[in-house]
Amino acid sequence: MKKLLFFFIMITLCSCQFPINAQEKPNIIVLFADDAGYGDFGFQGSTVMKTPNLDKLAASGIKFTQGYVTDATCGPSRAGLITGKYQQRFGYGEINVPGYMSPSSKFLGDDMGLPLDQKTIADYLKTLGYTNAAYGKWHLGDADRFHPLKRGFDEFYGFRGGARSYFGYENLEKVHKDNKMERNFENYEEPDGYATDVFADEAVAFIERNKNNPFFIYLAFNAVHTPMEATEEDLAKFPNLKGKRKEVAAMTLALDRACGRVMAKLEELGLDENTIVVFSNDNGGPTDKNASLNLPLSGTKSNHLEGGIRVPYLIKWPKKLDPGTVYNYPVSTLDWLPTFYAAAGGNMSELEDIDGVDLVPYVNGEKEGRPHEDMFWKKEARAVYRHNDWKLIRFADRPAELYDLTKDSTEQKDLASQEPERLRAMFKKLFAWELTLERPLWMLQQQFEKYDTDRMDRFRTPILVKKEMQQYQNIENDNLKD
Repeated sequence: MKKLLFFFIMITLCSCQFPINAQEKPNIIVLFADDAGYGDFGFQGSTVMKTPNLDKLAASGIKFTQGYVTDATCGPSRAGLITGKYQQRFGYGEINVPGYMSPSSKFLGDDMGLPLDQKTIADYLKTLGYTNAAYGKWHLGDADRFHPLKRGFDEFYGFRGGARSYFGYENLEKVHKDNKMERNFENYEEPDGYATDVFADEAVAFIERNKNNPFFIYLAFNAVHTPMEATEEDLAKFPNLKGKRKEVAAMTLALDRACGRVMAKLEELGLDENTIVVFSNDNGGPTDKNASLNLPLSGTKSNHLEGGIRVPYLIKWPKKLDPGTVYNYPVSTLDWLPTFYAAAGGNMSELEDIDGVDLVPYVNGEKEGRPHEDMFWKKEARAVYRHNDWKLIRFADRPAELYDLTKDSTEQKDLASQEPERLRAMFKKLFAWELTLERPLWMLQQQFEKYDTDRMDRFRTPILVKKEMQQYQNIENDNLKD
């Protein structure tokens, strides 16, 4: 009897010291939207979009009011976030891939991709024992050597290119390789259902299979990028909208539902306490393409006003971060790699020449001040330098603009003529940063400069945005302030 009692005591002690399925390293999930508008979420103030799951994530995590991406277009933005480095520093800063090149470029489409000498988040986490999966849109190179399975990921289901249908193609012989849905490597398998839902299915199944080991999921939805395609069931939820605005609302609803399913699986398995969940978007919404709204910011995708580069930005990690926190200093998607690596127990001195920082000490108050006093963006001659709250915008064919974002986040009052010394000093810092960059591997045809700057002026003020949106909506006009 004494031996039996001793046995049960030892079992109890061991169970207390080593709980079943205990895991010190956090799981990490990136929920990444595509071309969504800054203001098109409930937690960003929308009264039209239905995003209850992402609103819940915002309420239970950290909401960053000044979250930035490294570029105003899809591919370069992804290159920055996945390496933790300004993509211009390795020659990947000018355009999407594959895309428009200058006639003198030596590169063909298959040569355009994330250079093989650059380490990704997945590469770093793999050294710490993580199993990594990428689902959805890749857009970091179509050629086999750029494939996710060769960039640190163990599983992949998605497409290599920048956009495709949300429904399965029937005749794959007529579909370009980068648009086909691919399971792992060259196993082409079209979705049986709506792509946004299918990507969530894949992520949920992966979580179930890897619940006892640390994992990283890069869930890069193509929602709400064109083509504008939604299910009839989701469209029916927005009877008071029409056209593209109705479609983007339905697509956003599907995006929110997919994110909710992933977070629900974490709760079901008891993994949510020690899982880092990040939500953001790759660039500002292209209002003229998908009727997304970046209000109250000016600008759109592909230009350097705040509406092109400032994005919704949420992080939740219940084990370490207080819920319901709002953080107002500027942060960047460059910060994900060092934040994840530090959280996973990595030695920060092993990170190779990155530009991001670990955000946790700043959010927790362990470090004072700003994570970034200087931030840069560049697309050929066009460029931006933000120093604290002052923002310089340089153009190829017109005078530079200067804004004090503490007083003018909508960028309506250009102070360049009133602050000549500040303007000159900021130009010098911008030039100094440019000297650290690599020569671009491919270039943008100059005809697209005018397209991007014209689009910037077209969406410069809420009045102009309201005029643009009238063709898409019925009742929402009252929500667009003059």
